[in-house]
Amino acid sequence: MELLISRGPLTRAELGELTGLSKVTSGQLLARLETRGLVTAAGERSGGRGPNAALYGVNPSSAYVAGLEVLPDSVTAAVADIAGTVVAQVTVDPSEARDPVGIVHEAVQRACETAGIELARLRCFVIGTRGVVDPLTGDVRYSVDLPTWHVGILAGLRTLLGECVIIENDVNLAALAEQTYGAARGADDFVILWTGVGQGLGVMLGGRLHRGITGGAGEIGWLPVPGEPLPSAVTAPQTGSFQRLVGGEALRNLARSHGLATPDMRDAEVADLVRTAIDAGNEDFVEDLAGRLAVGVAAVSVVLDPGLVVLSGDVGRAGGAHLAERVEEAVARVCPSSPTVVATSVEGNPVLMGAIVAALDQAREEVFSDTV
Repeated sequence: MELLISRGPLTRAELGELTGLSKVTSGQLLARLETRGLVTAAGERSGGRGPNAALYGVNPSSAYVAGLEVLPDSVTAAVADIAGTVVAQVTVDPSEARDPVGIVHEAVQRACETAGIELARLRCFVIGTRGVVDPLTGDVRYSVDLPTWHVGILAGLRTLLGECVIIENDVNLAALAEQTYGAARGADDFVILWTGVGQGLGVMLGGRLHRGITGGAGEIGWLPVPGEPLPSAVTAPQTGSFQRLVGGEALRNLARSHGLATPDMRDAEVADLVRTAIDAGNEDFVEDLAGRLAVGVAAVSVVLDPGLVVLSGDVGRAGGAHLAERVEEAVARVCPSSPTVVATSVEGNPVLMGAIVAALDQAREEVFSDTV
């Protein structure tokens, strides 16, 4: 099944060669999988002399999963088939529902209706949220801007949707998307630095996400930075030292100092500021921004030495390869273990794509194990 997903469609002979099984045995396995609705005929391949060989592929409609991104002002749900193709995506306003359980159910229900499938056919749900997720309980332990997401929400979701409901930190999911589809494809050791209104870090070590004992690994906004005040209370938003250095207000002030001020600067998106600076050739702004980001990258590098750092989030996307190059140069000046720094290359919504990746891993394990 994994071969058919990653390299299919394939013939019986090709499956035999790739698995080490005989053509007869692989044919028997295919017949069993086809009977159970997991594999379907996918055409023929001509092989010169003799009859054409039948091609087999995974039946994409044999199972479905859902991935969600929860933000303060929107909840986006996507449904994908077992082959990983997104078949529907919808966004709903969370203010329309009374509680997180209700809004998740509504978003998933709408996505299923758009895809034309029953909700009961979904095998797994993965939900990406801002904040800290307890790795032991799976509940959201701490989130500044999602106050209604608290201990007990996961139990409510599982009661309504089934046991395979997982809540995950949004930047961790973005790291999964980067490893599967983006600049870290195939890499076992890397970090993703998410910069924008809020700051986050996704850490992949040995091919596995590193969450920490309490789930707080990657909360880089709280990184102490020389010259920036330490937070007086960790429950106060936007007070972490690294957050003060590279957050939205800090970048707006930096833009003003480099002559990029606009009448609506207070409400300007940080991504727009970065794009404007690069398009205008304002290298002083880019160098200053790179130097600030390099503080975080260097701190991570001397502790973890990941080798690869991916810039993502609003700032990383807007800065692209140009900003990544400047950050790499700035890190090399202050860090003995200089990593390669690149910009994200995940297309679309990385949190949503990562949620689908995580959901597919769980669903495929369940589906394939049931088959065996």
